[in-house]
Amino acid sequence: DGDNYKELFGALDNAFLVAYAIGMFISGIFGERLPLRYYLAGGMVLSGLFTALFGLGYFWDIHVLWYFIIVQVCNGLVQTTGWPAVVACVGNWFGKGKRGLIMGIWNSHTSVGNILGSLIAGAWVSSAWGLSFVVPGIIIAAVGIVCFFFLVEYPEDVGCSPPLHHDAGGVTSNEKDPEGVTSNEGPLSISGQSSTDRSDSPKEPVEEPEAISFLGALRIPGVVEFSLCLLFAKLVSYTFLYWLPLYIVNVAHFSAKEAGDLSTLFDVGGILGGIFAGLISDYTGGRATTCCVMLVVAAPMLFLYNHVGQNGIGTSIAMLIVCGALVNGPYALITTAVSADLGTHESLKGNAKALSTVTAIIDGTGSVGAALGPLLAGLISPTGWNNVFYMLIAADVLACLLLARVVVKEVRGWCGCIARKRGYVRT
Repeated sequence: DGDNYKELFGALDNAFLVAYAIGMFISGIFGERLPLRYYLAGGMVLSGLFTALFGLGYFWDIHVLWYFIIVQVCNGLVQTTGWPAVVACVGNWFGKGKRGLIMGIWNSHTSVGNILGSLIAGAWVSSAWGLSFVVPGIIIAAVGIVCFFFLVEYPEDVGCSPPLHHDAGGVTSNEKDPEGVTSNEGPLSISGQSSTDRSDSPKEPVEEPEAISFLGALRIPGVVEFSLCLLFAKLVSYTFLYWLPLYIVNVAHFSAKEAGDLSTLFDVGGILGGIFAGLISDYTGGRATTCCVMLVVAAPMLFLYNHVGQNGIGTSIAMLIVCGALVNGPYALITTAVSADLGTHESLKGNAKALSTVTAIIDGTGSVGAALGPLLAGLISPTGWNNVFYMLIAADVLACLLLARVVVKEVRGWCGCIARKRGYVRT
């Protein structure tokens, strides 16, 4: 209730985001080595516990900042069990061909969760704010118990055929594989070394592949580029998530309730953008190119939103949906289909389990941007909102540039495909 409440809220937010970013790099390693059903269910129950403990501070009349910071840190750590596990589970069920569209639709749950979370928390924020945390905590713990009893990790567990994770044959691999990994490189071992270099490698695959190492996952082509791209893409997304309502109130002069309602349209745009990005990337086979094009278009749209997006309610609605689609579309694609593609990359040849580790590396790097974005916005906003948007535009451009190498490989693959088709027709 003091004058420094903004600084205290900022400390709590950063405690969670920093713990989440650090814990994510560790989480994927455990996710590859533990049954996903146990890992995910346990993480959900613990997330519910720490979320409820935060709210119980209200009923227990706790006014010690360190109590809430410790709870936030613990909550951030246990919530890192979620994303690598769920992406790995969905990736186990769906192959590369339609993965972008399927995961784009599936990923809409994040935006729906943001909207429902705001509505559920808002129901008690004025009367007994502790319930705004206790009730969601109970919900996620209950769903965790449901996952424990009903989650099926692999299609083989229920007699279904496993999906095709990459194209068969070395001729078409460069056309579809965003990294154009050639077949003569050989599969990567758990240490990240090419297994063709080892003459004593058995030809028969082991029943249970060993989990890939952290460094081995980093050596998968594309992991580093997409991780760094997500850092800046998530920086932009989370800056909007935390600062958009305040921006609408200060610049457009809407009421706090109207600003909150309008800010949810950014999530609505994110749902549409994620589905669109997945559909286009499935059709073209170019995940990086799809992300790059959307990021390029997002930069001028952010500039336009800052200058003309507040001229009327209709303009605000349209611009928020478009900006949400262009900003969150690449973010959604990278954290879902791209992570699953790289975690089942052709270079692995089934020799290593890498889905959780790759997802954790990519999302963990992105979470660094999620922590930096709102912090930078808080430091820059006193100098003017224009400067905040210039920072966001610069982050979008950097995210695009970091994918340049992968985009070039995809374009070369398309050009090679066209050249081969023309040569076939002439003969």
